[in-house]
Amino acid sequence: MSYEHPYEGLKVLEISQGYAAPYCAMLLAQYGAEVVKIEPPHGDWVRGVGKSTGDHSSLSIVPNLGKKNLALDLKSDEGKAIAQRLAGGVDVIVEAGRPGVTAKLGLGYEQIKTDNPRVIYVSVSGFGQTGPYIDRPATDTVMQSFSGLMSVNKGMQDGMPHRVGVIVADHTTGLYAFQSVAAALYARRDNHEGCFIDISLMSSMAGLLAPKLIEHAIEPGEQSITNAPAGSYETQDGWIAVTLIKEAHWMDICRCLERQELATDPRFDSFAKRAENLDELLALIRPVFASRTTAEWSAIFRGNDVLSNPINDIGSWLEDPQVQASKLAPMVTQPQAGPMPIVHLPGTAPPRDGDPKFEAPLAGAHSRQILAGLGYSDKEIKAMASRGVIKL
Repeated sequence: MSYEHPYEGLKVLEISQGYAAPYCAMLLAQYGAEVVKIEPPHGDWVRGVGKSTGDHSSLSIVPNLGKKNLALDLKSDEGKAIAQRLAGGVDVIVEAGRPGVTAKLGLGYEQIKTDNPRVIYVSVSGFGQTGPYIDRPATDTVMQSFSGLMSVNKGMQDGMPHRVGVIVADHTTGLYAFQSVAAALYARRDNHEGCFIDISLMSSMAGLLAPKLIEHAIEPGEQSITNAPAGSYETQDGWIAVTLIKEAHWMDICRCLERQELATDPRFDSFAKRAENLDELLALIRPVFASRTTAEWSAIFRGNDVLSNPINDIGSWLEDPQVQASKLAPMVTQPQAGPMPIVHLPGTAPPRDGDPKFEAPLAGAHSRQILAGLGYSDKEIKAMASRGVIKL
């Protein structure tokens, strides 16, 4: 065991598809756990979502890094039996789906803990294990809208609710699930039994939006803008983001814009007044932003300690000298996909090309190895492959 691999020797079985639960299991793998992911012989559906390359998509590489992959038909009796054998010998199970589905396969918590009482069983679902919505399908977009996130992510230009452009619900859920497993593993040192952990996209989004719930308690209804005129502004050649958290910052912004009179204008001399008269204020300052380039504004704002930054796209972020100096996203070769930028996740070891911990396996890449470890002969393995029970 080491600080780089504190979970070395920990055995994890993942029975899930998509992103949220796999992201949790991926983090366990990054800290040294041996993670076996079971996915259907035709592959996890996430492999076909978004931009694709070979057997991977833009969404399938990250949550599958560092795992061993068993492509197994859990609808077959043989497949169920294999999964049950694996479940009996692991420390952690991470599963995802509508409540009750995994139990129908003989892989529910109550079934597994009979033979494996110390197992920590993490169940990831959309709406949790109880309540009227437990059978509803849930995706990131569904949960962004359900949680209220989209209502507080309105565009400055159109006032419309917008979806955040990354899978924030899935990502947040994976982080909360990993956090819960880490705490449970620490608690299990002094306990003879494991536990069941209920993690939902719904509860995870509630955690993410906790400050907004407090805001609503203070000011029910549609919440007012708290730091006007923070936002995105179009320049001659791009966009720049500007924000402020103190009244003094507004004076600094006005000085940079060479519109000092706005700082003392009675319509705009407080956060509350600027929010109330925001349309008038924007009509005055937007043309000023449009009069210079992004680089010019960036230099002016930095010279005056204004909280701002050019709005990067992903390509410009990857090429940024600070990102390069920090080695935040080194290129790591992925099966069938070639070199890909793999993020150095906070608190983990830096990605290294050629290290399996930083590679996302193809569907069925380790089927033969895993089944051989369970005592199946090569003949039996080939026979199962011919019947479609597994994919090699």
